[in-house]
Parts: sequence; C-alpha cells; structure tokens
Amino acid sequence: MIEILNAITYLAAACVLFLVGKLAYNLSQPNIKLHHELLEKDNFAVSLSITGYYVGLVLCIGAAIVGPSAGIVQDLVNIGIYGGLGIVLLNISSVLNDKLIFRNFKISKELVEDRNAGTGAVEMANFIANGLIVYGAIIGEDGNLITALGTWAFAQLLFIAAAKVYNFVLPYNIHEHIEKDNVAVGIGYGGALVAFANIIRFASQTEFETWQDHLLTIGIDAAAGFLLIPAMRLVTDKILLPGRNLTDEIVNQEHPNNGAALIEAFAYIGGSVLICFTL
Repeated sequence: MIEILNAITYLAAACVLFLVGKLAYNLSQPNIKLHHELLEKDNFAVSLSITGYYVGLVLCIGAAIVGPSAGIVQDLVNIGIYGGLGIVLLNISSVLNDKLIFRNFKISKELVEDRNAGTGAVEMANFIANGLIVYGAIIGEDGNLITALGTWAFAQLLFIAAAKVYNFVLPYNIHEHIEKDNVAVGIGYGGALVAFANIIRFASQTEFETWQDHLLTIGIDAAAGFLLIPAMRLVTDKILLPGRNLTDEIVNQEHPNNGAALIEAFAYIGGSVLICFTL
C-alpha cells in the first residue's frame, strides 16, 4: 500500500513539473500561440512540434524520477531539482539548436506562417532528441548537478557536430528542401537526429570517475555509433526499399515519398537501438 501511495505522489509531482514545462515552452516560444494555432488554425506543423516537446519533457521528468529511492521527502526534493534542471536544459537546447543547426531559416515563421510540416517533423525530432540527451546527462551513474551540466554541454556539442556532418554527407541540402515544404526530408532528417541523440544518451550514462575518462568514453562510444548510422541509409536503400533510390524518392520527384522517408527514419532509430545493445 505504501508503494502505491508513493507512486501516486511521484506521479503528482511529475504532473506539476509537466505544467511547469508547458509554461516554460510558452515563455521560450513567444511567437507561437499554442491555443490559437492548434484549435483555431488546425496547424499540423505546430502540432508536430509541440508533441515532440511533450515527449522530450516526459523524458526529462522521467530522468528525475528513476533510480533508487532515498525516502519520499528526499525523492521529492530531487525530483524538483533535477526535473527543473531538465526543463531548463530542454528549452535551452532547443534555442541553441535552432540557432546553430537550423540557422538557415526561421523556425517560428516556418511553423506559424507557412505551416511547414517538414519543419514540424524536424522540430518534433529535435525536442525528442534533446529529451534523450538530457535524460542521459541526468541519470548518469554517480552524477550530481555539476556532472549533469558538464555531460549535457559536451553531449550538445557532439549532437550539433553530428547533425552538421550528416547534412554535409547527404547528396542534397536538407535545409533547402525543408524550406520548400518537403515533409519527406524533414521526416528522414528527424529520424537521424533522434538516432544520434539516442547513441549520445547511451554513452552519457557511463559511470563517472574523472572528467577525462567520462568525456573520453562518451566521445568514443558516440563516434562508434555515428560511424554506423550512415550505414543505415544504405540498408534502407538496398534492403528495406529494394529497387528504389532513396534520394530519388525523397527529393527527385514531384511528390516526395513520405512513406519512404518514414522507413528511412525507422532505419536510423532502429539502428541506433541495436548499436546501443551492442556497445
């Protein structure tokens, strides 16, 4: 009975944090009026984006809850501290990535004015990816606030670098096609972002001993995973979509193939899960 009451208490704390996280989104995205966009304009692009934020928010809150109990009072204190930290980091991550990864176009304009579902798909993935990164930074073994912040900062650098390199190695410009409302490109790129973040999340959960060893381990594990991710695109081309060229399906036809892009996104994310199992 005590365990059930504790679980209800933790769930109530999580709901409070979720409301705080929703308020934080409103403050960090002043150009997006959620009620107006979702209920009056039926804006699917904004719906994709905010759904991704909610998933990322749940991951951040979950990171503050999981783990061994230190007693109900101390647990609630830790949930408040680390849950609040997770919300702050999730929103900071989003702003940083919008400026550094998606700097070629204005996210709020694409979502609100153009109702660009491709941008919505990328933003959805961006929030989920950052939720994974924050999760890994907070639940890292033997960690505290300082190690969580340091791990998150290093993980963000890895994530931004991976996103830029991925764009560089593709045979087309991701930002150019997303700005043209190509939803398929947004879906595929979003899958890659979540996959990169999942590998970083896994690497960040290693036991902390010294900063040098901790960051080196994260860097090595992440690099190994990143090298394998591009192979997933080849798998998609040759095994999951035999007889078709993925680039042609996504960018070289009049109506981009969203279904093919969804398979591509699955290949990236599924591949990252398998990579984490094997590392």
